[in-house]
Amino acid sequence: MLSIVIPVLDERESLKLLHEEIAAVLRKENSDYEVIFVDDGSTDGSWDAISQLARETGGVHGIRLRRNFGKAAAFAAGFAAAKGEILVTLDADLQDDPAEIPNFLKAIATGLDVVSGWKKLRHDPWHKVLASRIFNSLVRRLTGVKLHDHNCGMKCYKAEVFREVRLYGELHRFIPVLAAARGFKVGEIVIKHRSRRFGKTKYGVRRFFRGFLDLLTVKFLTGYGQRPQHLLGGIGLLSFVAGNIGLLYLAITWIVRLWAPTAFDPLHERPLLIYSAAALLLGAQMMSIGFLAELITAYLGRDQDSFSIAERTE
Repeated sequence: MLSIVIPVLDERESLKLLHEEIAAVLRKENSDYEVIFVDDGSTDGSWDAISQLARETGGVHGIRLRRNFGKAAAFAAGFAAAKGEILVTLDADLQDDPAEIPNFLKAIATGLDVVSGWKKLRHDPWHKVLASRIFNSLVRRLTGVKLHDHNCGMKCYKAEVFREVRLYGELHRFIPVLAAARGFKVGEIVIKHRSRRFGKTKYGVRRFFRGFLDLLTVKFLTGYGQRPQHLLGGIGLLSFVAGNIGLLYLAITWIVRLWAPTAFDPLHERPLLIYSAAALLLGAQMMSIGFLAELITAYLGRDQDSFSIAERTE
């Protein structure tokens, strides 16, 4: 079964048209499917449109969140309710073309676990395209997951991915990165991108900066989530050693001044004393934080596997 999960935020005008396009495509594929609309706090009557679709059409389900929790939360609610073995996500603004769904299914059939869409030709304002390209370049460099368009809302997953990948905050755009860190096979296909017909974009300049902070979080989670001391303690150890080297040097110069008072300036006049003491304290604090992070990780990770099994023999 195929589950199509669509987060909705003030997209009332496009919902019926979107469902008609999805139904037309999957009718040709003769697929057993369900469509799950997740209303993430809409105020334009989107829930009424979803409720009407659910009443009039089989296979359509609606979930209404009590307020706007964010796209990742909407996806998490939809994934939890989905019954399909394969999940497809797309935006509700009609910019993602449902005609691409069969291409995603073909890519999944080749052995991929996650397939991301690549809007190679985009119909967006130039400043949005530029910011997206910069962001995607940063993601590729920091995570090693070589996708051209991490921001694309149209993706396809095997359901088992979400038994191991947990969403929160605004990490929905990094699902391929989180999945790749667990050993799932990730790929991409070029998809058609359409111009917006209704409403207005929900994203602004703040999204870029929030996305960069989320990227740092994902880098930490995928690289050091199970071993935080390797990062925090490593930084702390370097700082601690540098501080000790500086203080050792100052101690030697202080001894030399006992015999040659003019050889070096007095300790209280030397900035190196402050820098060395600060590096020593910073190093001790970072290593302490690393130990605390290890304790928290060990406690909270008791029921979570640190591995991912692809298959078993009988």
